[in-house]
Amino acid sequence: MDTRTSPVRLRIERVRDCLRQHGLQALLVPSSDPHLSEYLPPRWQARPWLSGFTGSMGTLAVTLERAAVFADSRYWVQAAAQLADSGIDLVKIASGAAVHHIDWLIAHTPPGATVAVDGQVLGLGAGQQLRTALTRAGRSLRTDLDLIEQVWPDRPGLPQAPVYPHAAPQATEGRAARLARLRAAMAERGATHHVVSTVDDIAWITNLRGADVEYNPVFLAHLLVAPGQATLFVGAGKIDAALRATLAADGIAVADYARAADALAALPPDAVLLLDPRRITLGLRERVPAAVTVVEAINPSTLAKSRKSEAEAAFVRETMIEDGVAMCEFYAWFEQALARGERLTEITVDERLSAARARRPGFVGLSFPVIAGFNANGAMPHYRAEPGSEALIAGDGLLLIDSGGQYLGGTTDITRVWPIGRVSAAMKRDYTLVLKGTLGLSRAVFPRGTLSPMLDALARAPLWEQGLDFGHGTGHGVGYFLNVHEGPQSISKAIPEAAMAMEPGMITSVEPGVYRDGQWGVRIENLVLNVPARTPEDGAQGNPFGEMLAFETLTLCPIDTRCIERSLLRDDEIDWLNRYHATVRERLAPRCAGDALAWLLTRTEPISRAG
Repeated sequence: MDTRTSPVRLRIERVRDCLRQHGLQALLVPSSDPHLSEYLPPRWQARPWLSGFTGSMGTLAVTLERAAVFADSRYWVQAAAQLADSGIDLVKIASGAAVHHIDWLIAHTPPGATVAVDGQVLGLGAGQQLRTALTRAGRSLRTDLDLIEQVWPDRPGLPQAPVYPHAAPQATEGRAARLARLRAAMAERGATHHVVSTVDDIAWITNLRGADVEYNPVFLAHLLVAPGQATLFVGAGKIDAALRATLAADGIAVADYARAADALAALPPDAVLLLDPRRITLGLRERVPAAVTVVEAINPSTLAKSRKSEAEAAFVRETMIEDGVAMCEFYAWFEQALARGERLTEITVDERLSAARARRPGFVGLSFPVIAGFNANGAMPHYRAEPGSEALIAGDGLLLIDSGGQYLGGTTDITRVWPIGRVSAAMKRDYTLVLKGTLGLSRAVFPRGTLSPMLDALARAPLWEQGLDFGHGTGHGVGYFLNVHEGPQSISKAIPEAAMAMEPGMITSVEPGVYRDGQWGVRIENLVLNVPARTPEDGAQGNPFGEMLAFETLTLCPIDTRCIERSLLRDDEIDWLNRYHATVRERLAPRCAGDALAWLLTRTEPISRAG
């Protein structure tokens, strides 16, 4: 096909025609929706539709002459391939939080130019930063136009999936109690009203779930909490009469999704509105009357839902057993099929592993797309096999599998790497250094309140010592039958903030890696729970130096020992691995049978430095 008439080029030209019609010089298309979600409903997947780049994060900028996608290192290989011959440049950025697109827009527009962006999908903080920078450079920002609506003729509508309750026993606290906790937090801030737009916060507060966002059991809504009543703004027909009555009894009224902005605009002048500037859009913020006092602070629910209760932690442990059994069944089948010489591809892994999870009690869906990358594909952290281009799993090398499930009693996320055929000494070295990083962080003891980015170096130190590093964060928060990625904690190179303090009950991933472009990738990931730690300083009156925390490893699946270069592990590291495998065997064996049990017993055999 002539690339001048390719769908992407034609769509970009349609954008430029629209810009000219409105007297604009540029359009910014972020990867976001009115709730600033990580995973977007089809209606707001404009950036992949326009550019052809399908990575989950990235920003598209289009001027009358140029276009560029800004992506971080997780997507450089993918973006380069998907943007080839599109006329769109790839701008490599250090992280998803980088703002190179602002400088690019200024450099590629003339003085006096107007840049358009849909304010309904632009975060408040990002919008303020963009407007300030453009103004200083003699440009202006227009946020009241949804140009995507004009250039996308068959744009999907709002999702229609019904909303349903997250019920007891897995829902361990009633929504009325959660609203009471929320109002208490509002009172501490002096707020009379509170607006929440992030869908996982709303799902947690209301004990409701949905299927509007792929892989996350959430639904599109806004929530406005007032002194006497809370109002849930949600799509028509998504909540049935029975559930509506139940919500009313708990003090939650239901209103149409489109009325949320008008409700904010109608707030009385004496209202004091609490909002989270990082979790609300510029467009919604601009509807708040000037007379209303605004208090900016992190959503209280973001902090509350990050700290799982003892009852929730118990359900998560049970969920990890079910998830572990599914993996044992899959890996037993996989190794046998490989030995029989069956034709196996990365898509085979996706299909068979997902089917194994689907058979487990309480399973609702996947928590993200299965990442199965063989050799060079494993070097792309967010790779996903596509039909027709998937790799055949044959010969020698490393197979990286990152997967997870949504269960009524918790959310899972695990990465393992498996040897296929013979693995080289270099592969074993990388694998073992990553394992040392996983162990180094998993064994940490630290003061309660430690800012989570401060722990990042514990996982990177064994890699740094050998001149290695990785471009993604080491750990992200994980929800309770909610988003697989949640805050506020982040074990990463992020600049620490007070909200990132590590508190009991938080669940976080531990996932260092090494990626050799065009060769192989290694990542070993478990989920861990913040729990009280016993130390030699503990006495009858506690620890005079303060409360200490440690990590309980929740994930239950063998870490393959065939890839380990044992000479690189210390005795204490081998001891930790053997004790972990003993726990995996103890908890999974009663529910495994046949080939799955045999596989589990083999893969959890203890090792020694000499063996």
